[in-house]
Amino acid sequence: MSTKLTNQAPVFRYSTAAPQEAEAGAKAQPKARAGFTRRRSASLVAALILAAFLGWCAVGAFGASSGSPEALPAQGALTLAVFAAAIWLWIFSPVGDTYVALGAALVLVLMGVLPEAELFSSLGEDTIWLLLAAFVIAAGITATGLATRAAAWIVAGARSPRQLVHLTTGVLVATAFAVPSTSGRAALAIPVFIALAKVLNSRPRVVLALSLVFPSVILLSAVASYLGAGAHLITSQILTTSGYEGFSFAGWLLYGLPLAFVSSHLCAELVLWLFTRASDRKQHLSVTIEQLQEHSPVPLTGPLSVGQSRAALLICAVVVLWCTEPLHHLHPAIVALLGSLLVASPGFGAVGLSKALKAVPWSMLIFMAATLTLGTALASSGAAHWLARSVLAPVEQLGAAAGWVFTVLVVVLSAAAHLVIQSRSARSAVLIPLVVSLAPGVGVNAVAIAFASTAAAGFCHTLTSSAKPVNLFSDIEGVDTYKPADLLRLSAVLGPVMVALVLVFAFWIWPAMGLPLFL
Repeated sequence: MSTKLTNQAPVFRYSTAAPQEAEAGAKAQPKARAGFTRRRSASLVAALILAAFLGWCAVGAFGASSGSPEALPAQGALTLAVFAAAIWLWIFSPVGDTYVALGAALVLVLMGVLPEAELFSSLGEDTIWLLLAAFVIAAGITATGLATRAAAWIVAGARSPRQLVHLTTGVLVATAFAVPSTSGRAALAIPVFIALAKVLNSRPRVVLALSLVFPSVILLSAVASYLGAGAHLITSQILTTSGYEGFSFAGWLLYGLPLAFVSSHLCAELVLWLFTRASDRKQHLSVTIEQLQEHSPVPLTGPLSVGQSRAALLICAVVVLWCTEPLHHLHPAIVALLGSLLVASPGFGAVGLSKALKAVPWSMLIFMAATLTLGTALASSGAAHWLARSVLAPVEQLGAAAGWVFTVLVVVLSAAAHLVIQSRSARSAVLIPLVVSLAPGVGVNAVAIAFASTAAAGFCHTLTSSAKPVNLFSDIEGVDTYKPADLLRLSAVLGPVMVALVLVFAFWIWPAMGLPLFL
């Protein structure tokens, strides 16, 4: 039996044999118009807020006396104006995120805020090369079918729905080190989910729970790896640009993996509690490799192929070299490039280099380069410093509590930002420069609060449009998954839990591990 993923919109045809469908379509039209009207009203309100913000920036630039500490530099005012317009376009415009980011960066160059070399050099950043090579490695591993086979063997050992959900969670956390993209991990996991859903088709509530666990854990576990999301690289690069020490692969792993493990398994328990009954959880479960094989195009039995063995060896070697950088002093990007050459080599690899490069999301890489340029402009033009000083004044008056209040506000805002800015990388490009500039004024470690903000941004489960994995699993042909109401129900509980969990790590756990929150 073959299954396929589809995101195509339904095609409506006139039919005299189905008047009910025509009536349903007629009823749906007013709802669509109402939704369009609400979105248009929201965009108009946001445009008015944008105009007010630009007026405030103009007052800051020209209202204060020249050279005074309160004055906003002219280049800073231009940068804020371009940045605010980019945010509005990201939220309300149908134009792609990459197009908006690249256009904003070009405007800053044309206005003289940034030199041309700054824009061009962003494409040559080591983070871009690291991510590029990691995508090539991921393409080679995916081509062997190793990940699907390993996942199937692990989940086949489950004897209850709870075991199945937690074994699946463990596998998904591990994939954060093999595939450098949440959407890529989702695409890799969909065949496994479809096979499980077909085997468990007599247990719809368990299938519903699994359909929520897969994308939720993929998003929450991304924080385990430095390459888990492009936002992580953007955060590290902005810290470096601002004069702070960025993160290494091992450093990010040290702080991110415990949070990823706890949050992922906690989310799995919440899904079980919210979407299954006690009778479902107590019922014996038996999922065999043979059953999964009936619905999987990837061979799941027999010895590992030569390509799968080599892929397993390669990914282990690359991760070990990334984690031991202080010992051998090889840059992570160099290690990744060596791994990409091996995985695409004629005698050793499982995929040709040209085919692997076609699988690289070039639009994402260009978007990252452009947003890095925007973050640099915010810092170098004085815009982030002026905005931080202007916003910080009320918080500074809280005295000893200022740092605590600031941290709570940053984590809550970072977790809620997905409601307006769908791109995780864009959220980091917007928030991290401001957070880094604000932190020293209230006695907070900029590196620690930037990490906490990025970790909190991993919660983006509320809407199907909030993240690509959520969108991918919401519409799988032949399998009934979750509805928007299910996402809202999960988010109402998971959101506050994630905010509280990140705050616990920020205030107590990470400082005990060597990342103090307060200066």
